[in-house]
Amino acid sequence: MKQREKGMKQSITTALMEWYEENKRDLAWRRDQDAYRIWVSEIMLQQTRVEAVKGYYARFMEALPTLRHLAMADETELHKLWEGLGYYNRVMNMKKCAQICMENYDGCLPADYEELQKLPGIGSYTAGAIASIAYDLPVCAVDGNVMRVFSRLCNDESDIAKAAAKKHFEAVVMQYVPACGAGIFNQAIMELGALICVPNGAPHCSLCPLASFCEAHRLGITSKLPVKSAKKKRRIEQKTVVVYLYEDQLHLRKREAGGLLASLYEFDVYEGVYEEAQLTNKLQEAARLKQLVPLGKAKHIFTHLEWHMNGWLAILQEPFDQDGIWVDLDTLNKQYALPSAYQRYKDAVALWLKG
Repeated sequence: MKQREKGMKQSITTALMEWYEENKRDLAWRRDQDAYRIWVSEIMLQQTRVEAVKGYYARFMEALPTLRHLAMADETELHKLWEGLGYYNRVMNMKKCAQICMENYDGCLPADYEELQKLPGIGSYTAGAIASIAYDLPVCAVDGNVMRVFSRLCNDESDIAKAAAKKHFEAVVMQYVPACGAGIFNQAIMELGALICVPNGAPHCSLCPLASFCEAHRLGITSKLPVKSAKKKRRIEQKTVVVYLYEDQLHLRKREAGGLLASLYEFDVYEGVYEEAQLTNKLQEAARLKQLVPLGKAKHIFTHLEWHMNGWLAILQEPFDQDGIWVDLDTLNKQYALPSAYQRYKDAVALWLKG
């Protein structure tokens, strides 16, 4: 029985890897086995679609082609390269990681699964991807795609929303990882999850190389797997966003170094909702207000938080001398990363300035 089970797992691995070699997408980060390039792509792909990452990856690699370049990069430059990808702590952890590698690992990402996980921003999945793809170490790389594939393949009802599920699936997947070619195997599962065993809607079982092995397909229950419990309801915060404008200069403040959107520049933000009269009185205390122009309402969703915002353009008679910087719109666009939560207001001000 055990021998038969082992043979079936080998057949699944072989079928999967053969399918991948024939059907894999041509992606820039797959064209070599450079650990730095693989790492950058894997960090960018967290919470982000492949199509969206392509342009960011190309610009990032052009600006910072080596780990040494990343270690020496300026914070403002890094934020600008990352602008629009969100989760900016990812790129700051990358810089910390690069600096550690320059100091302790001869300027390379270590070819060791355990050592990789000690670096900032690298968990078991990213460590597994780097170790297997770049260094051909026989380890797995389990993310949401992989858990979905194996929950269906094995009719596994483990709740993938729970932290314990990842450890469970890592143990399962390791039974299929080949001694040679682990990187191809891991990429094949991810590709299958992205293209065939998809998360939303029915999986494309007729195109799946593992359909004949899949328990969920055999039982007709693919739509019921994976099991995923509901997320906690997001907390809602009310914000009033004020874009101060003096002549052609916009005022930006730098957020604190820790927490949400750490060290990014933003427009002036006040907690709560202000009606026009209330806001006028408040702003008159800080600056000589010439005109107040409504910019409308907007909503921005973070992982566990929603911002409900109301925006205003505050045109001033003279600039105020407070913390922050004054820049024109062109400089803002070229040099400073503005969180996507505020893009609607930046665009609205750009239209207003055009008249």
